[in-house]
Amino acid sequence: MASMLQPQIILLKEGTDTSQGKAQLVSNINACTAVADVVRTTLGPRGMDKLIHDDKGSVTISNDGATIMKLLDIVHPAAKILVDIAKSQDSEVGDGTTTVVLLAGEFLKEAKPFVEDGVHPQNLIRSYRTACNLAIEKIKEIAVSIEGKSLEEKKSLLAKCAATTLSSKLIGGEKEFFASMVVDAVIAIGNEDRLNMIGIKKVPGGNMRDSFLVNGVAFKKTFSYAGFEQQPKKFLNPKILLLNIELELKSEKENAEIRLSDPSQYQSIVDAEWNIIYDKLDKCVKSGAKIVLSRLAIGDLATQYFADRDIFCAGRVAEEDLNRVAAAAGGTIQTSVNNIIDEVMGTCEIFEEKQVGNERFNIFSGCPSGRTATIVLRGGADQFIEEAERSLHDAIMIVRRALKNSTVVPGGGAIDMEISRYLRQHARTIAGKSQLFINSYAKALEVIPRQLCDNAGFDATDVLNKLRQKHALPSGEGAPYGVDINTGGIADSFANFVWEPSVVKINAINAATEAACLILSVDETVKNPKSESAQGEAAASAMGGRGRGGGFPGRGRGMRRR
Repeated sequence: MASMLQPQIILLKEGTDTSQGKAQLVSNINACTAVADVVRTTLGPRGMDKLIHDDKGSVTISNDGATIMKLLDIVHPAAKILVDIAKSQDSEVGDGTTTVVLLAGEFLKEAKPFVEDGVHPQNLIRSYRTACNLAIEKIKEIAVSIEGKSLEEKKSLLAKCAATTLSSKLIGGEKEFFASMVVDAVIAIGNEDRLNMIGIKKVPGGNMRDSFLVNGVAFKKTFSYAGFEQQPKKFLNPKILLLNIELELKSEKENAEIRLSDPSQYQSIVDAEWNIIYDKLDKCVKSGAKIVLSRLAIGDLATQYFADRDIFCAGRVAEEDLNRVAAAAGGTIQTSVNNIIDEVMGTCEIFEEKQVGNERFNIFSGCPSGRTATIVLRGGADQFIEEAERSLHDAIMIVRRALKNSTVVPGGGAIDMEISRYLRQHARTIAGKSQLFINSYAKALEVIPRQLCDNAGFDATDVLNKLRQKHALPSGEGAPYGVDINTGGIADSFANFVWEPSVVKINAINAATEAACLILSVDETVKNPKSESAQGEAAASAMGGRGRGGGFPGRGRGMRRR
């Protein structure tokens, strides 16, 4: 009786929403499964695209898991973790973003019945981590190295990796064309780590096959003044001067006051301004440069002055383009025109201005240090070119990763089936509950080949049975077999050149397992209603003029009116 009369202890603010225990965990798993279902159909060469229409009215058509996850405005706190792993996969490896979300969703789906049956989540987490380590060891064991090959062989191997990535994208129809372009671009920048050394310029019009690669730098013709058309538009081995100063007449920034006693002195002050600009231009010409590029404006006077002396100039060049010219041509960007020596100027074999579609491009090719490349993309609709750019970014990242970590594994769901078989075999050697958990992890890995079949319209059960039978062969010859997208059967992925860098798979399995374990380890969500409304109240009070002297006229701290 005494215990019934005890007052209730209030720990949290009134209105705080707390949900905990098994129900909370199951709700988080359901939210993550729902997110995985959104990107499920985009997997593989026959994956569908998503059209995302945001509140600003802009439309994005994409097949890239990371792009879709970013554009979905997910508010569920647990499901946001899947968005983060898709982003991390994109920035770390570039490809496999849909895979990583699907795997995390599937791991959780497999864990759900165990959680509902009362298994402690920590037991699941321990088994999943063990399975993850085993899977990664197996990938490293199966992976084939491409080290020690000649450049030509390496190029064709890298092109195969790029083609595998591009096959699931919108530009998959021209994957061979773009794969070789991407490989050439990545090899051109060599060991350069900065991705922005590969520029991608988009020009609407024409078809995809009109896209081309410049071994150097290309950028759109900048805004130009009168006299520009009189300048030469092609040079062989010119000296290139890169500036970060304005070459135009401009009024003094400081408010200086000059008192004149004689009107003729006024002319000398006006002349001084002209002399300053002419002196700058004269020094540019004397340096022997044939091309002058500046990040700031080059005015009409300077444009005409350079045109009379057969020098090409372009002002307001974008900073990243100027930096790429500096890296490729071997020059240094100058902030003054005094004392320009040959060492700070760049050069290239050919400079020309070319018409591409309805745009004009300045193209620097045959650069000596050659640590840069530019891909000029053509295509019909703007959305199409945007998606092509995202696809090429994935392919570029993959080729860079394959160059650095030079091991590849068979794609098309082959590696997933092989790890699944290996884990099932291993599970049999374990006594206790973890046998079941590792088995469920192994089953979850089969989602990749299953989804590839579903998206292509094949009978997934039939294909998976064939794959299981092939992978179970004792000789191990079935290891590289994956889904054959063209016939709806199974095929040797290695022989069909469906390859992907092993780092993609390792990263995907690692990230997906981490995410699944993180979500399984959360058993309570505390949501404070005040924290959401606090921002709204702050904005309202600012609008309501509750500040000092806001309500009463004349009581503020301002100056009194006279």
